[in-house]
Amino acid sequence: MPLRVIGAGFGRTGTLSLKYALEKLGFSPCYHMMEVFPRPHHVAAWHAVAFGQEIDWDSMFEDFSAAVDWPAARYWRELASHFPDAKVILSLRSADSWYKSMTETIYQPMKNPARGDAPPLVKLQNEMVRKAILSDTFEDRFEDRDHAINVFHRHNQQVRDAIDPAQLLVFEARHGWEPLCNFLEVAVPAEPYPHVNDTASTQAMIQKMRAAARRPPS
Repeated sequence: MPLRVIGAGFGRTGTLSLKYALEKLGFSPCYHMMEVFPRPHHVAAWHAVAFGQEIDWDSMFEDFSAAVDWPAARYWRELASHFPDAKVILSLRSADSWYKSMTETIYQPMKNPARGDAPPLVKLQNEMVRKAILSDTFEDRFEDRDHAINVFHRHNQQVRDAIDPAQLLVFEARHGWEPLCNFLEVAVPAEPYPHVNDTASTQAMIQKMRAAARRPPS
């Protein structure tokens, strides 16, 4: 199936909550970094993209109707071009809280190369995220707070400038269901908007993904 929704927002802008929200609204399943690690062929494909190779986007997302979070968000331009009918959601939060959240969660497993005795798949994953996110996005200067926040602001403006306003929703989790449902032309659910992007739950998710990555493929 072609992607119907593309999330262009950086990781740690409520992307896990947005994944669950989109799935609740019928855009299921929704791709997210947590979907990458249990799929060795996806790890290999994202690694190839990160290091300059072309891949088949239709094959990558053949079982998904939406994609949010890294690594997909790193390639939002390519995805918007390849899936021109897809709607684009730019998830946001304040720059200060975003940087703090990044520093306390997903930056920690990304910042160091995988150990020499790590399984090959873990090494591939580590190389992919370090290249696509730390090197290509933040120029290996994420710990320079001002630089990282400038990159964050620049990225968000580039999305706003590039996407037709009719196809773009700039969205924060605190806005709740209504703007998201209006944008996607679906009914508002009779339940609270999901909030699952706290630091503790993300750290637990990272550990779960690491465990999945170390299991041999079935």
